[in-house]
Amino acid sequence: MNLTVYIERTKEHKTVELPSKTTVKDLLTKLSLNPVAVLVVREGKVLIEQQALQDKDQLKILSVVSGG
Repeated sequence: MNLTVYIERTKEHKTVELPSKTTVKDLLTKLSLNPVAVLVVREGKVLIEQQALQDKDQLKILSVVSGG
């Protein structure tokens, strides 16, 4: 399956090829991104790590900002 991913931190668009039945966690592992440091968004909704992805999904990966 092919996904289109926009990574906010680097401002880059990527096409990522992954096997079917891939989860958000699998995608983040492939991209070497820490799941604690980012949010994955599809159609304006935040996805959890166990969420299945679908062919031709368009995703945004947003950095989590925290401070005190």
